[in-house]
Amino acid sequence: MIHGHATREATERQLQKHHPLAYNRLETTKLSTSQAGFGCYRISAGVAHHEKALRKALIEGINLIDTSSNYADGDSEALVGKVLQELVGQGRLSREAIIVVSKVGYLQGQNYALSQDRKQQGRPFQELVPYRNGLEHCIHPEFLRDQLDRSLERLKLEALDFYLLHNPEYYLEWANENSHPLDAARDEYYRRLQAAFEYLEDEVLQGRIRYYGISSNTFPAVADQPDFTSLETIWKIAESLDSNHHFRLVQLPLNLMETAAVLEKNQPCGDSVLEFAQRKGLGVLINRPLNAFNRNQLFRLAQVPAFKEQHKDEIVRKIQILSKSEKSLWMKILPTLNVPPGLQTRIKEQMAIGDNLKHHWLNFGTFERWRQIKTGNLQPRIQGVMDFLEPYYNQNENLSEWSVSHRQRVDDAFDAVASLYAGNAALRVDRIRRAVAAADQEWALEGTLSQKALRAVRSTGGVSCVLVGMRREAYVSDVIAELRRPVSQKTRVASWQALTEHEVD
Repeated sequence: MIHGHATREATERQLQKHHPLAYNRLETTKLSTSQAGFGCYRISAGVAHHEKALRKALIEGINLIDTSSNYADGDSEALVGKVLQELVGQGRLSREAIIVVSKVGYLQGQNYALSQDRKQQGRPFQELVPYRNGLEHCIHPEFLRDQLDRSLERLKLEALDFYLLHNPEYYLEWANENSHPLDAARDEYYRRLQAAFEYLEDEVLQGRIRYYGISSNTFPAVADQPDFTSLETIWKIAESLDSNHHFRLVQLPLNLMETAAVLEKNQPCGDSVLEFAQRKGLGVLINRPLNAFNRNQLFRLAQVPAFKEQHKDEIVRKIQILSKSEKSLWMKILPTLNVPPGLQTRIKEQMAIGDNLKHHWLNFGTFERWRQIKTGNLQPRIQGVMDFLEPYYNQNENLSEWSVSHRQRVDDAFDAVASLYAGNAALRVDRIRRAVAAADQEWALEGTLSQKALRAVRSTGGVSCVLVGMRREAYVSDVIAELRRPVSQKTRVASWQALTEHEVD
């Protein structure tokens, strides 16, 4: 168990130690936070480069970590706990200098299985939102208590600095899809939020959390959108509980393509969500600074690797070579190994990447979509089989030679497919860079596209910290380099407005 919590004095010392790394105050809490935080979505225990990246970020001055109970099915919190325990135990880091944020609300994976078990026992979690098969949502105090117990155990913490309700608007989405009257659904939504706040205030008194808040993707939405979450309404709920309430932090999206947090005047008082948060002294975490959703497509705001353009016939040829290499594995090599027939069939299915590409290489649509499929599905399948076969290398020379040549054929086929989409993606990146440069002089200064995207957000008044998914040490270095560049923080409404007037999609 790691005792203590983030303090004003320790986070201030952290700021001074890593000068000139850019920091902000988390408003009324008086905590100091690096202008970029370590976002733990897709970060998992057991992945060596994730662990190295988190350790590097913390040692080099990033002092805010944002995770959630559902990230990597709890393994994200487990990794944070492991690294914090090691660094604090070694004396390389003070617990009081690090701000830890976690979130709660989703029932997926082991939480979903827990929910189904409880239903069978006749004691389901109360006020459960049955969003879809394999995914439920809940912010009832009973569920929050259960999840806080589990999160603190995984994080190895005595207390969380901030505990956020994670996308509670799932209730409104579900109500809308099931034709519930909008006014009644919103009344129930805010009633549930108030009940959650009452519970969270009690946890503050117990010392297990210091502050609480909400992470919602619909804070910036237009006010008449069915799943819109009104920060002003939520603020009034918190004020009604206690003038000294501990609702101190919100999280929401903002990036070069999704600008509503700055420009959409959606609060009843006429403010944008960012303006309202700033007026009330709320800390603001920004998510998705580099992953923009535009016209239902995901676009990554980062440089596109250079790929040599290849003719379609050449792409087909390299996919065929990959398929031939896969076929030689299961027809010539696997039968000579002591691998059960059922497992051989499973290996064949996992390694049928060439056949997959043969049918779909023209249909990925965008470079980002191809990248997601490659890194999220195809590469893990290949690596899983390679890891399984590695103990057999010393027993079979043909297998060892095949593994070397096959990796090259995979790379050749993947690069060939990427070349089909990279050109358009590079043109799009160039349009974005020009639009950013035209919108604001400080945004136009040197840096990669990902650094400029981070700069645009961190330089905007009201933003406390920008959460970046730094899954590799190189990503950490990219962020640290940007945070060492001086940039002023101001409203920048005119800059964001100018950005929307350029064609960047």
